[in-house]
Amino acid sequence: MTALIQTLAVAEYLSFHRAALALGVSQSSVSTRIKTLEKDLGIILFDRNTRGVRLTEAGRRFVDQVEDAIGILDRAIQTAGMQGRGEDGELRIGLHALTPGCCLDRLLERFHADHPGVGLHITEGTARDAQLMVRESRLDLAFMARTHEIPDLNSRVIWRDRLMVALPAGHALTAMQDVEWRQLAGETFLVRHGGTGPQVHDLIVLRSAGKWPTPTIRRVDVGRSALLSMIAAGHGVSIFVEEGAAANTANVAFLPIRDEPETIPFSAVWSPRNQSQPLRNLLALASLVLRQPDG
Repeated sequence: MTALIQTLAVAEYLSFHRAALALGVSQSSVSTRIKTLEKDLGIILFDRNTRGVRLTEAGRRFVDQVEDAIGILDRAIQTAGMQGRGEDGELRIGLHALTPGCCLDRLLERFHADHPGVGLHITEGTARDAQLMVRESRLDLAFMARTHEIPDLNSRVIWRDRLMVALPAGHALTAMQDVEWRQLAGETFLVRHGGTGPQVHDLIVLRSAGKWPTPTIRRVDVGRSALLSMIAAGHGVSIFVEEGAAANTANVAFLPIRDEPETIPFSAVWSPRNQSQPLRNLLALASLVLRQPDG
């Protein structure tokens, strides 16, 4: 490598003397190394005469290739360093939904700003699907509602949010400041097939168990926006967390549920086998960016 660097220096300065000064070595050292390299290669790299030094045609081609090779090596070293620091690569994330201004939206915007070289690949789906994909290494990380004790996966609660009921704006309950679960027993709940739909369904059933008849639950295969439009049109009510109320839709009112025992936890789930530095960076950032009020 030393001989190659000295060759590039002589090619740049077209002088053994100036190349030696630039490298901080003796001229004889440069001359000896390049002569040895020429002997090993079986070609003459430089024409030497009283007027100075110039590259031979074989020398020019050799120098061009060495410059290309060193450029590739430099980029490989830089890339390896960036990957080691989590500044390059990709991160595959599963989540239930992503709405403008929500906790996850803020987190991912901040992460992208801090680590622009990391590509974020987002997949929306249910908690069950996300768990499976993390376990099969198809996702690096999944964000999902509630706590999760999964023997072969790591899990951490990273933020909490208050539960709200979404009602048509003209609903009789909207005159109140908050509601209780028993007041919703006669409602038709609209619950998505995807996203947090399965968990919302289970929560409704759990809250009514042994207290009053389970409300009518209608499963709908729509996204969040369409679900809100259905509520606004008077087709039923549904359950959201408070930050979902921030991205409000016209003709939909959100009320807190007074007797909901605690805020809803949201967890990050990942495989302990995943040693990705971008994953570690995102988890560390989540602890700083996402709010974690007491339950």
